[in-house]
Amino acid sequence: MLNQVFSGILAGLLISIGGAVFLSVGDKTVGAVGFTIGLISVCYYGANLFTGRVGYLFEKKKGAVPELFLGLLGNLIGSVLAGLALLSVKGEAARAVCEAKLALSGGSVFVRAVFCGMLVYIAVNLFRDKKTVLGIVIGIPVFILSGFEHSVADMFYFAAAGEFSAKALLFIVIVLAGNAAGALLFDRILFYAGLKKGA
Repeated sequence: MLNQVFSGILAGLLISIGGAVFLSVGDKTVGAVGFTIGLISVCYYGANLFTGRVGYLFEKKKGAVPELFLGLLGNLIGSVLAGLALLSVKGEAARAVCEAKLALSGGSVFVRAVFCGMLVYIAVNLFRDKKTVLGIVIGIPVFILSGFEHSVADMFYFAAAGEFSAKALLFIVIVLAGNAAGALLFDRILFYAGLKKGA
């Protein structure tokens, strides 16, 4: 069980590195492409990333739900620690990003998170089934440039901004729900379209 938490911490750190790249460059497109290092590394290491695993819950693997939430705990620890470590150097950029996020309505945040969940599922599923990073290097910049919301990246941004308010917590909860809904929805669409085997 503890290994799943540490695997989640690793995933949180890797996504945070991608987030730090995004905060470091003036060109949003370059930052979005640089962000892909996070998910590419997560996939190659097999790290326990909530958004990368939640879409597979219908496969009914024994222990999948506890593993998912242990990983999520690790994601939170890893991303918050990374954000706090970079607070002094990335804080200003992170605050600007977070201010814009917190100005969004809850409904808008949820919809953005659903589409992010779909794109992350596509990226991870293509890596898992087709052994290609093409879905990552295209899909991840697409979700960032579209303004979609990724829960673990947002944990990092809020920590790097020093933003630990109730409003930020609610934002993260909405994004987690949206990411999960998007990934699970896309998984079921694939299954009922006859394009996915198994449960």
